[in-house]
Amino acid sequence: MRIAAILEYDGSCFSGWQRQDQARSVQAVVEEALSKVADEPVQVTVAGRTDAGVHALAQVIHFDTTAARNAYSWVRGANSNLPDDVAVLWAEEVKNDFHARYSATGRYYHYIILNRPIRPTYLARHVTHEYRPLDVASMQDAARLLTGEHDFSSFRAADCQAKNPIRTLRQLEIYRHSDLVHIHAHANAFLHHMVRNIAGVLMTIGAGERKSSWAEQVLEARDRTVGGITAAPDGLYLVSIGYPETMNIPVVSPAFPHIVV
Repeated sequence: MRIAAILEYDGSCFSGWQRQDQARSVQAVVEEALSKVADEPVQVTVAGRTDAGVHALAQVIHFDTTAARNAYSWVRGANSNLPDDVAVLWAEEVKNDFHARYSATGRYYHYIILNRPIRPTYLARHVTHEYRPLDVASMQDAARLLTGEHDFSSFRAADCQAKNPIRTLRQLEIYRHSDLVHIHAHANAFLHHMVRNIAGVLMTIGAGERKSSWAEQVLEARDRTVGGITAAPDGLYLVSIGYPETMNIPVVSPAFPHIVV
């Protein structure tokens, strides 16, 4: 049978999602926990691989198994074998044509910037710190230039393996809540480092180093070297994965009230 599951994790102490020989990965601890529940080796397929330090509020996976377990057993059993920084929120048997990655219709990411002169303490590794005042209005102007279907080559990592750089950025919203500046991004799919590179461009504009129109110049250049810094991973959260309603994958409400899908 095929099982789908939704995970939440703090990426601070992981080398990223993907299994690595000499580093701690989310994939490795999840597969180890599920294998214990199934009493057989389990290999999972993920909706979107996250980088080192990136967090997830509702990552989606699927795996095939011969083990007969109910939904409660998958969730409770996995969580009893997982470390404190990973949890299974939901699990259920799905049709065999469900694919965590290829069935997805959209991805939602949220980037959080602590915008104040003093560095974070309890929020360290969970927000990105920017000591310079950010002009949210100019960031919003820049965001409008990036929304829509474009070639995002200037916003992809040099080692990005995607065959096609065309993506549809359906929504890019920036707003401030006290000392926190939020970037909410929704697209059909994202390139490697795309959200962090967008955040880097928007922060550069917000800090007054560049005008809003620079975002369009970066986009049109189709050259990563003109795009400036890649923003830190600390403030990045994979919030949700969208699927057709017929697949019955639930939308999990974020634990943080200021993060909205």
